[in-house]
This record gives sequence, C-alpha cells and structure tokens, in this order.
Amino acid sequence: MTLDEDSRRLAELGYKQELSRTWSGFSNFAISFSIISILAGCFTTFGQAWNNGGPIAISWGWPLISAFILIIGFCMSELVSAFPTAGGIYWWAATMGKPIHGWFTGWLNLIGLIAVTASVDYGCATFLNITLNRLTGGAWEGTLSQAFGLFVVVLVLHALINVFSHSLISLLQNVSVWWHVAGAAIIVAILVFAPSEHQTLGFVFTETINNSGFSDSSFWFYVLPLGFLLTQYTITGFDACAHVSEETQGAAMSAAKGLWRSIFYSAIGGWILLLAFLFAATNVDEINKQFGFVGAIFDTALPANLATAIFAISTIGQFFCGMSCVTSMSRMMYAFSRDGAVPGWRLWSRVNRNRTPVNAIVAGCAVAGLITLPALYAPAGLGTPIAFYAVVSIAVIGLYLAFLIPIWLRLRMGDRFVPGPWTLGPKYKVLAWIAIIEIAVISVYFIMPLSPAGIPGSADFTWTAVNYAPLAVGGVLLGIALWWTLSARKWFTGPRRTVDVDETIG
Repeated sequence: MTLDEDSRRLAELGYKQELSRTWSGFSNFAISFSIISILAGCFTTFGQAWNNGGPIAISWGWPLISAFILIIGFCMSELVSAFPTAGGIYWWAATMGKPIHGWFTGWLNLIGLIAVTASVDYGCATFLNITLNRLTGGAWEGTLSQAFGLFVVVLVLHALINVFSHSLISLLQNVSVWWHVAGAAIIVAILVFAPSEHQTLGFVFTETINNSGFSDSSFWFYVLPLGFLLTQYTITGFDACAHVSEETQGAAMSAAKGLWRSIFYSAIGGWILLLAFLFAATNVDEINKQFGFVGAIFDTALPANLATAIFAISTIGQFFCGMSCVTSMSRMMYAFSRDGAVPGWRLWSRVNRNRTPVNAIVAGCAVAGLITLPALYAPAGLGTPIAFYAVVSIAVIGLYLAFLIPIWLRLRMGDRFVPGPWTLGPKYKVLAWIAIIEIAVISVYFIMPLSPAGIPGSADFTWTAVNYAPLAVGGVLLGIALWWTLSARKWFTGPRRTVDVDETIG
C-alpha cells in the first residue's frame, strides 16, 4: 500500500486516513482566522474592556496581550508541525508525557471548544437580535428570550452545514477570510469618515474608566486585567489548525504557519478596528449608560442606516466564526473519542460515507446549547446576561489550560523532542516559559468575580451576577480527576493506533 506524504506521516503517528484530506494551506489558516474573528470578539466582548479599564485596556491592552498570545502560538506551531493529528493538543500531551496528561488536556480542550462554540453562537444571536430589531423598526422586540431562540436556530444551522456540506465548509472558510478583511475595512472607513467629530489621541491612549463596581484602589491589579478578557477571548481557538490537520494538504508546514499567522493578522486587524471604535466613542456618558455596549458608539456617532450596516456586517462575520467553531470542536471530539476517552466513544468516533463525524457534530452542539441556558437571565438593569461572560471565561480557561500542558511537556523534554519541519530551535526555552506564565496568570483572573454583586456576602449579591466559571471549570476538573482515579487510569492508555506500522511502508 502506497500512501502520500501526509497519509504516511499520519500512519506513522498511528492513524488511518479516515477524514477527507482536501483542505489547502490557506483553508487551514482560514479556519483559525475565522474562529478568532475580529468581527465577533471585538464586538461582543468590547464592554468587558470598556467597563474594566476603558480605552487603555483596549489601545494598550490589545497589542500587549496579543504579543503574549503570539508567543503561545509559536510554541503550538512547533508542536503541530511535529504531530499533525486531529487530536492536536491532547495527542501532543499524551505522546510527550503520560496518559494522565493526555486525559486532562483532552477534556480541558474539548470543554473549551464547546464553550467557545456556545459563546460565539450566542454572540451572533445577540447581534442578529439587535439587527432584526433595527430593521423592523422595533416590531421585533429583541428580548433575551428571543436572543436565546435565535441562538438555538444559529446552532442548528451550524450543525447542519457541518453535517451535510463537508466540501462547502472549506470554501466558506476561505470566503470568511475575505468577509472579515473587507468587512473590517468597511467598518473602519465608516467610523473614520462618517462621524462629525472624533476623540483625541489623549483619550484613546491615556483615558481610564472603571464601571466595574470595584474600588479605584484595585484598578491596576484587578480591574484592568479583567478588561484584558477582550483580547484573550477574541484571539483564541487557533488550535483549529491542528484539529483539521488530518484534512489539510502538507499539514506539517501549512498547519504550523496557519496557526501563528492567524494570530498575527488577527492582532493587527483587530487593533485597527478597535482603535476606530475608540476614536468614534465621543459620547462617553451614553456608552457608560449602556454598560460599554459597542452599539452605543455606532448609534451616537453615525446615522441609523450606517450603524445598522455595521451590525449586519458583524453578525455575518460571527455566523462564519460559529460555523468554524463547530468544525474544530467536532474534530476534537471525534479524535478524543477515537482513542476511547469520551463516554459512548464508538458513536462519536464514527464517520459517515462522506467521511464526516456527524455524531460528534450533533453531540457537541447539543452540549453547547445546554451550557448556555443561564443566558436566558440577566441581572436587574443589565441587558446582557453575566452568564454570557461566564461562558466566555470557561472557554478561555479551558482552552488555555489545555495549551499550557503540552507546552510545559515540550519544555521538559528539551533536546529529546524531535521537531517537524517548522521549529523554534533553541528559542523554545524562553518562549515556552513566557507562554506558561501568561496562561497561569490569566487563568486566575478569569475565575474571579466580574462584579461586586457576584461576591457572596456583599450587600447587593445576586446569583445572576455570579461568575460560575470557577464552579464549572472546578467541577469539571474535579470530575475528570475522580474519573481518572477511580476508573480511567485502568483503561485509558492514550492514543490508540488504528493502523499498523507496516502500513506506513510503501
């Protein structure tokens, strides 16, 4: 049996070529670029930065945190070049470490990807809700229950596209890149030329705002870092390049390049877009009144039709983003199930005649819908449910902790690590340490209360304001730790070979 280079390398790693390898290197880049989606995170999480730091959390915080994330990306690019498998993160951990490392990494990665899918699709539904309200002149009321209904519709559509249109997904990923580039350029042009006045450089690069409810004395060490959630959430999900590597041609190089380039270009484009937001943010009182909602900038600076156009451009971009999230999440669930780690693994690791993991797609989307149920409720006076930001936090924590484990294992291996064609060389040591420290710091911040009303015992405490990320992530960590101790350690051995070594020899 003669295999092409990609299939041969996959066989050396232990797997048969079951998924359809039809994606180009550009398509591989496109899926992570689409999941990062500056038309999603920059809009849906803008208020988090505005309320927790204000303009400096955005103008300075975005490039600062982006640089750290790019370093994380470099470390992961080296790993995907050496191990281009759909399991990606968890496969690296299990191979460089022990089955227990793969077990924890896999579950954190899968939970993070499901939470990303949930938060992106909920954000898309929220913006679609607003767009419909504007287009119908208020006939569509745009309530929280309507937003959740749209969320379910969007989630179902993304599942159907992924189930029935495997060949179309690659094309749509490519279209998504150009939609994000052109859409962001159009929005920036509107915000540059349409407003009658703009903010000063001093406002954009030196102004601070604290609408968090926490005291100003905690601004620099607590409030401002909470504002960095905007960047940390937006630039995530780039592990998708690894999860679709079994469907990518020339994966050892193209997936590695696609991963770090998706971060780099998103960081540049996102910063330009966010600066355009800040320069157009002339009515600070109204933006504060709307709790930092990005739409307040458009409504106060632009004619109604242009503001609606921006909402529509962002909504479509977020739809592309959610579609890509489902693709990445389902491939991770398929790969993790292929190695027997997920209950009912035989079902989730099955592919149909089109070589698509249909059951993994449906199951992942169903769980994403369930964990977003708390978004039906918002604290009194707020239009956006705290639960949305909590789901965002779960996504960030789960994914970045999953990234940390294989990066640490790579560092521990030292010269025993056999790199692929894309490698960091001796620079891996300092870059890996920077990545590990950054992930540890942000993981602590994003389980902290997002407002004083979420702190038990405070005078205005309410359960709807609680950041349930530490409860959810902590509960899951405890659950998978107990599962490992009581059962999985006896049968989970890490990646299972589905092809004999002899088959790698043509």
